[in-house]
Amino acid sequence: MSNLDYKMAGKVAFVSGGSHGIGLEIAKTLGLHGCKVAFCSRTIERLNAAKNILDRAGINSLPIQCDALDQQSCLDAFDVAQKHFGSIDILINNVGGGGRWGHEIVEETELKVWDEVYEKNARTAVLFTRQCIPAMRKNHWGRVVTITSIFGKEGGGRPWFNMAKASEVSLMKTLAMTKYLVRAGITFNTVAPGGIEIPGTGFEDERKSNEKRYLEDIDRDYPLGRLGRPEEVASVVAFLCSESASLVNGAQIPVDGGQSRSF
Repeated sequence: MSNLDYKMAGKVAFVSGGSHGIGLEIAKTLGLHGCKVAFCSRTIERLNAAKNILDRAGINSLPIQCDALDQQSCLDAFDVAQKHFGSIDILINNVGGGGRWGHEIVEETELKVWDEVYEKNARTAVLFTRQCIPAMRKNHWGRVVTITSIFGKEGGGRPWFNMAKASEVSLMKTLAMTKYLVRAGITFNTVAPGGIEIPGTGFEDERKSNEKRYLEDIDRDYPLGRLGRPEEVASVVAFLCSESASLVNGAQIPVDGGQSRSF
């Protein structure tokens, strides 16, 4: 971790989907910069495992069980965090996914898939963002960072996932241009990862099924010749949450090693 002082000591962060992968690394990185961290996940086993990791790093954390597809569960989780820590200064909208859901044949994919991918990504971002704004306005300081995808900013991928991620980008950009919010010291940004190597995800399955083809695909599609790591995403998120990023508002920052093709 950088020795830079991001001036986050004592801040409270809420990380949705914070029990593994990118979310856990964000929770850990913010905690190492002095934040208290609340994080939620649907799976109690993952919550407990993540809590142990954060405890060993000396981070004050609060695990909360939450189902991202249940609106009331999301609202309750945020209320638990806010009551426990008193306020939320930093919101990380990380929970999401669905990029591999459904079928390659679009018309054979049920509308339920479209709905659930949108709800898990965009709707939860709306729910948590709405909840955090009042306290941030009262405190005249806040950071909202939403983890999207390179497929939220360009073509490729499955349409229900692209639509959901593009909606998140639109939400953050629109809020970033809302004067009463940003003049209260709140910034809104998105971070768009490319392919990230996370245990238990589709990349691992692809490697196990055909390692030769997997390595050929990586060499062809990734300029660096490798996937990204969760901590590389977390480092960018930490910067956006710092005082040093006070002028970064409404940005969409790809963290993809050059994988995306748009300017």
